[in-house]
Amino acid sequence: MEGTTMRMILSAIGLTLAGQAIAAEPVTVALDWTPNTNHVGLYVAEAQGYYDDAGLDVTILPYSDTSAGTLVANGVAGFGVTGPIELITQRSAGADVKGVYAIVQHETGRLVFNADRDDIQSPKDLDGMIFAGFGGIWNQIVSDMIKNDGGKGEFETVTLGTSSYEALANGQVDFTLDIETWEGVAAELEGLEQRAFRYADYGVPDQQTTMLVSSDDYLDANPETARAFLAATLKGFQFAADHPDEAADILIEANPSVLTNADLVHGSMKTLVDGHYLVAEDGTIGTIDAEKFDKLGAYLMQSGTLIDENGDTLSEKPDLSAYFTNDSLPE
Repeated sequence: MEGTTMRMILSAIGLTLAGQAIAAEPVTVALDWTPNTNHVGLYVAEAQGYYDDAGLDVTILPYSDTSAGTLVANGVAGFGVTGPIELITQRSAGADVKGVYAIVQHETGRLVFNADRDDIQSPKDLDGMIFAGFGGIWNQIVSDMIKNDGGKGEFETVTLGTSSYEALANGQVDFTLDIETWEGVAAELEGLEQRAFRYADYGVPDQQTTMLVSSDDYLDANPETARAFLAATLKGFQFAADHPDEAADILIEANPSVLTNADLVHGSMKTLVDGHYLVAEDGTIGTIDAEKFDKLGAYLMQSGTLIDENGDTLSEKPDLSAYFTNDSLPE
C-alpha cells in the first residue's frame, strides 16, 4: 500500500513538472532595427537554452516601422530595444516605457567624415558644410558640438537616412553620423578611410546608447517573469562578451537572410568587446547608469526637445529616476 501511494505521489509530481515545462511563460521582445550585434544577447540566450531554463517562451518580434517603445507602451510587447533618447522623449510625453537594462555601456555614435578632408580639423570647421542627417535630435547634437568648439553651429542638412554613408563615400556630403560598432566596421572592411569626432568630447553627454525597456504596467503585473527574462538575457550578453566569435555565428544562424556579411558581424562583435561596450571596463553589465541618464535627460530638457502628453514643451525637468529601474536585474 505504501509503495502504491508513493508511486502515485511521484506520478503526480511528474505530471506537475511536465505541466510546468509545457506552460512556459510567454515573453515578447520588440527590436529597434533589423537584427544586429546590439541584439546578440537575446539570440544567444535563445540558442543556448537560457530562456528555456528560466521557464520562458521568448518571441523576438520582427522589426517594424512602429517603434519598440510604442509597442511596449501599448502592451504589444513586454520588452523592447530602444535608445535612451527615445525612452526619455516617449516617457516625458506620457508613454508607459521604463528602462530596465543597458545593453551598451557608453556612446557608440560619432560624427564621421572622409580622412582626406584636411579642411576639417575640429567641429567648428563644419560650419557651412553639408550634413547627411537623420532628422530628430541629431541636428541639435551636431549644432551643439560645433558651438561648443567655437563655431556658429550652422550647416546645410539633407536627410538621407542609411543612404548617408554612400553619399559620404562619394563626396556628395561633407559629414554624417554613424555607429562605430556597425557602420564604422563596415567602412573599414570596405577600405574607406575616415576620421571621427566623439559627441562627449564636445559637450554632448555620454549615453548608454542601447537599452531594453519595459513598462510599469508589465513590471507590476509580471515581476518574477521580468527578473527571469533579464537574468537570462544578461547571461546571453555575458556569453557574447566572453565568446564573441561563437556569439556572432549564433546571431548569423538565427538571421541568415538579414546578416549576409559574416565579416561585418564578426568585426562588429570584436569592436563591441574590445571597446568595452557590452561589459564596461569595471565589469559592469546591464546596469543603467543613473548619472549618465540624468545628464542626458537634462541635456534634452535644455535643448527644448522634451514635450508633455499635450504636446507642450516641458518647463521643468522631470523626475528622471522614475524613467528607469535596475531592480529587476540580478544582484
